[in-house]
Amino acid sequence: MNSVVKKYGRILLPLITPYDENEEIDYGKYAELIDYVIEKDVCDSLIVTGTTGEASLLTFDERVKLFETAVKAAAGRKPVIAGTGCASTKETIALTKKAEELGIGLCLIVCPFYNKPTQEGVYEHYRRIAESTKADILLYNIPIFVGINLEPATVGRLAAIENIVGVKDEAGVNPTQVTDFFLATKDIDSDFAIYNGDDVMLLPTIVQGAMGIVSGGAHIYGHEIRAIFDAFENGENEKAKELFMPMYEFCKSTGQNGRILPNSILRPAIEAVTGVKLGPARGPLAPAIKAEMDVTLSILKKQGKL
Repeated sequence: MNSVVKKYGRILLPLITPYDENEEIDYGKYAELIDYVIEKDVCDSLIVTGTTGEASLLTFDERVKLFETAVKAAAGRKPVIAGTGCASTKETIALTKKAEELGIGLCLIVCPFYNKPTQEGVYEHYRRIAESTKADILLYNIPIFVGINLEPATVGRLAAIENIVGVKDEAGVNPTQVTDFFLATKDIDSDFAIYNGDDVMLLPTIVQGAMGIVSGGAHIYGHEIRAIFDAFENGENEKAKELFMPMYEFCKSTGQNGRILPNSILRPAIEAVTGVKLGPARGPLAPAIKAEMDVTLSILKKQGKL
């Protein structure tokens, strides 16, 4: 088994960040949510301040406090992974060092956003971060948000750096790139981990060689995701497909009305299932409307989740 997957598992759950009515982080509810997902065993590891955690809407200090809260709340029951990607290399290094100081051993670092650097700029960004820390790094490719693609050739170069141990790919943008990443890294680091980062691409990317998933939907569908992996490994392809379809239907519903980031609908859906009050997303994300929630909640009710 891949060493990263052995340590952190197949299901990495990017935690939703709860807010109160004033859009201030509710750290108590965050700890409550962590207790819920650990006790329900819907994941193998917890990711703090990933895209689902709305990292781009959080301040540096808020992210550090969320790291602290997660480490304390998890209390060694599940590994904690820190999302430390920022727009600048300098700030990413600073945040990664804060995570390392808290004992977090793996950082998920998104491709630098907004500035659209060249591939050489991206390579240097990650190289400098890797050299600044003893923590391991999981690259994170999500071109639909950051504006550039982390090209397979660049991933191949980065795989040669000892503490860059894998990549998460938002596979729905380029469904075959999981295979491209595998081909680009297999002869450089045969232990390089490849995670799918798009819930609706879970089954297709398993076939391509994705070893696990970073899944916001795991808040609700963690047991089904685990069963899908198990069914595929056992050669029960029809069972894997049957298990996948309800999750697919739900996840598609969180993108209603052209929503690219599903949080506005995902938040109240998770709240309804878990009972943990999460509040609406921070601005500029528009809150879900009744018609949207009628669709999503009806799917959850039909599936017996509510």
